[in-house]
Amino acid sequence: MSNTLKTQQIEEKGIVEDAINLLSQQIWCWGKDIEKSEGNWLLKIGFSRIELPADREGTSVYSLKLSENRCVYLRAFGILYVDSKYGSIFLPRYEFLPEYTELSTLQKPPWNKKDLPPLKAPTKSQQNNCDTLMLDLLNWIRTYEENIVQNLGVEYRKETLIDWDNGKRVVIPAEQIIPQWSMIESAVLEKKII
Repeated sequence: MSNTLKTQQIEEKGIVEDAINLLSQQIWCWGKDIEKSEGNWLLKIGFSRIELPADREGTSVYSLKLSENRCVYLRAFGILYVDSKYGSIFLPRYEFLPEYTELSTLQKPPWNKKDLPPLKAPTKSQQNNCDTLMLDLLNWIRTYEENIVQNLGVEYRKETLIDWDNGKRVVIPAEQIIPQWSMIESAVLEKKII
C-alpha cells in the first residue's frame, strides 16, 4: 500500500470519526431544543410530535415536512430523511454510513429501528440518489444550526452543550458546529467519505 493511499485512509477515518461525534452531539442538541425552558423549539419551528402508543416503550417521534416531497424524522438512534423522488436514507447515530431504500413511505412512525423500511448500503445504481439525499440532509442540519444561532444565539447552543461535556464525550464547541457540518458536506460532495 502506498503512503498516499495510507494517508488518504487515515484522513477519511478522521473525517468519519468527526462526523460520528458531530452527529451524536447534534442529536443531543435536538433533545435539549425539545426541553427548552421557554417551550419546545422543534414544535415552535413546525415539527410535529407523534406520541408513542401506550403499548410501546420509548419517546415521541419528531417529524418535519420540508416540502411536498421531503420529510425528516428525528430519533435518538438516528435520522430518517425521506424524499419521494429519491427514496430514503437512515443515518444511524453512532455510525456515519447512510442506509438506503428506494421506498419513500412509512408503514408506521419510526419508534425504533425495526419500524424503518428495509434499508441497506446503496447499490452502484442507487449511489447517486443516496448521495443526493445525504447532501440534502447535511444541508438541512447545517441550516437548522444557522437558524438556531440567528434566532436563539450561539450562547444558547453553548448552554445546551454544558451537560454534554461529561469528560468522556468529544465536544464540538458551539462556534464550530456550523463549520463542521459544512466540512462534512464538502467531504461527502468530494466523495472523501460515504
